[in-house]
Amino acid sequence: MAPKRDREDDPQVPHVKKTRAGFKVGPDNLPDGTWRRKVIKIKKDLIHNAKVKKSYAKIKARTSPPPTPAAPDASTIVIQAPSEPVAPTPVEPKQEREGEGDRELHPSRQAMLDAPDAPPAASVPRFSGPKTARAKKPGYFDKAKAEADVKRKEAEERRAEFERRDKERKGKVEERERHRRAMAKARTGGRNGQRKLGRESVVLLDKVRRMVG
Repeated sequence: MAPKRDREDDPQVPHVKKTRAGFKVGPDNLPDGTWRRKVIKIKKDLIHNAKVKKSYAKIKARTSPPPTPAAPDASTIVIQAPSEPVAPTPVEPKQEREGEGDRELHPSRQAMLDAPDAPPAASVPRFSGPKTARAKKPGYFDKAKAEADVKRKEAEERRAEFERRDKERKGKVEERERHRRAMAKARTGGRNGQRKLGRESVVLLDKVRRMVG
């Protein structure tokens, strides 16, 4: 048979105070490194914050004024009627006259009411002079527009120059090709194998004329 469990409040049983374990932030088996140092830092910060809050609560409890007594509940207030009836206090005539004086108008207000009505002020015609031309509003995009116009003009000039040079180059190529064909035709022998000097001289003369002129 198993032994009975001793009662905790039995005076004969010695009371053993249980040690309170501290709180844990992370596992205890972390190796030395970044994670362990981070866990230790978090735990220290939590302990420091708890101590600061506890100290603040103590200081606030010492410096705070004592609590004001609560207002009595309206349901618990008992109103006692007077044992003897209270006679109404008579109003003196002086006080009645003062009340009437307060209701009188102020002298300046009375003077304004008694004054005759002023004649209506004559209407002054508005000056209708010559209309001035409104100033032109500043153009917020004038500068950008001017720059765009300049760039467009420069682009057109570059395109025209490119077209002119391309046309000139093509003309020179065609001229050289025509001259080459003419020389090749002039240098071919005739029926008896002789060169056509007359036709070749015309081509050479044309070439010299282009070089000189």
